[in-house]
Amino acid sequence: MDHKRKIVIAEDHKILREGLKSLLGTVEDLEIVGEAADGIEAIRCVENSHPELLLLDLSMPKMNGISVIRDLKSRLPETRILVLTIHESEDYILEAFRSGLDGYCLKDANYSELLIAIRSVLDGKRYLSPSISEKVLAGFLDDRKTLKLRSSWEMLTQREREVLKLVGEGYKNKEIAGYLCISEKTVEKHRSNIMRKLDLHTSSALTAIGFEKGLVTGTGDKPLKPRADCHVPTGELQDQGAPM
Repeated sequence: MDHKRKIVIAEDHKILREGLKSLLGTVEDLEIVGEAADGIEAIRCVENSHPELLLLDLSMPKMNGISVIRDLKSRLPETRILVLTIHESEDYILEAFRSGLDGYCLKDANYSELLIAIRSVLDGKRYLSPSISEKVLAGFLDDRKTLKLRSSWEMLTQREREVLKLVGEGYKNKEIAGYLCISEKTVEKHRSNIMRKLDLHTSSALTAIGFEKGLVTGTGDKPLKPRADCHVPTGELQDQGAPM
């Protein structure tokens, strides 16, 4: 074999580190050019031996794996980094990839999966253990849903938030109309706009989001009276703050 792919192993547990060296040392096109028992040593080893791949544990003494990834990717971005870890937490996974990680493999992976992960990362691809890819995808979709809701919430007008609070507290449209000096028709229009903007479909969903956002803190057990500055003309209540 003319060209061997150089690898540094950074793992604080000596038995596991020696096991990885022994295992990968038998692969014809791979060469272990260095090893490290802590984060600082891992960085120094990469700087000195210039490997194509750093096989890194996240839980390292002196300097944790995330910090190692950030440091190396800022100064030696061509170095590919594959994490080998026990951590299945979505927070760990997402933070590692945000820091510039190339691959994430769990320590319960078998030999063939580890080799697939190593070769994938060496070939410039991203790798994620199949057992956790579903979890990461679910977290990504939840993040998108949260961002969408946050953006939609910011689209609500002050009057719409006021209506949402009163609806969530259990007041009827007629009571809300009298309190806000607007017509029942306008209250209904506000409710419709709120549900459209937040993609909600029931009154109970309105109440739930009101509690979640801290608008609703109790129930409407006290009668609502028109505000002191409310001037009700003859006939229908005056519309104030109706959406354009």
